[in-house]
Amino acid sequence: MHLNLQFTIYNLQLIAGPCSAESENQIVETASQLSKMGVEVFRAGIWKPRTHPNSFEGVGEKGLKWLQTVKRDFGMKTAVEVANSAHVEAALNAGIDVLWLGARTTTNPFVVQEIADALKGANIPILVKNPVIPDLELWLGAIERLQNADIQNITAVHRGFGTGGSHYRNNPQWHIPIELKRRLPNIPLICDPSHIAGKKELVGIVAQQAISLNYNGLMVEVHCNPAQAASDAEQQITPAELKILLKNLVFSEENSQNEILSIFRQKIDDLDSSLIEILSQRMNIAQKIGEYKRENAISVLQSSRYDEVLQKCINQAVAKNINPDFLKKIMEIIHEESIKQQL
Repeated sequence: MHLNLQFTIYNLQLIAGPCSAESENQIVETASQLSKMGVEVFRAGIWKPRTHPNSFEGVGEKGLKWLQTVKRDFGMKTAVEVANSAHVEAALNAGIDVLWLGARTTTNPFVVQEIADALKGANIPILVKNPVIPDLELWLGAIERLQNADIQNITAVHRGFGTGGSHYRNNPQWHIPIELKRRLPNIPLICDPSHIAGKKELVGIVAQQAISLNYNGLMVEVHCNPAQAASDAEQQITPAELKILLKNLVFSEENSQNEILSIFRQKIDDLDSSLIEILSQRMNIAQKIGEYKRENAISVLQSSRYDEVLQKCINQAVAKNINPDFLKKIMEIIHEESIKQQL
């Protein structure tokens, strides 16, 4: 069965805790505050895959003992990131309740397969974050590898993509997780607004966007003292700030409808991009035709050819239930621009 945690009257999966386990006091203090709020799943990274070797890469296995304390003293489920089979073995032996695959791990099918093999026979919830790059197939492939290892309890986590063109730390590119949900409707989808936002003041905005898209829950980075955090300090919020964030979330019966509209709108966007690409190719050909006509002293305007093309397109429009007058206007504009390209 999937994680099925209640927040207010809504069925919302809620996972919270610091980016990294840094000390036992930090873990216990953060968990204490979150447990009083009713948070049931506590997350903390103990193995941190970082870009540079001199960065804080986590406290390692000693952090598992701190998470055992959280489980014993506060009755919370615990969650950690695993990046290889050794991590899986250590986490399972320590009684960790939930494991997640990070964005860097999901990018590597060999590592995902290694983890899937190590998890065979384990009845434990697995969270799969999207890969760093905006590659839906890699994300789907990671989930499929776990499913092939007979892992039944899988949740997809949207944490944004490391691409430019966004004021967030990681571009959300909402259409990608929406398409994943369309293709895997039985896999719960939750959002990691912390990694998308990159700044604490944006976390609530991203969380609301996810809820408005009918996501199944949130995975939020929460630290008892974010200013002193050893990693991702700017995007972590305090337990008190999480309480305000959750209180301000607006749930709507229209969420599922918004998701459907988002899917349709993304398809429109994709088709528009295709139209632009086709128009670009058409104008490139028009330029080549213009060069050929100039070299061979052929008149640019060929009225009979245009009439033939126009009539052919109108016939196709009628066959496709497209208003022929609408199509004629479009073709007139395209023809006018094609003439300009040939001059």
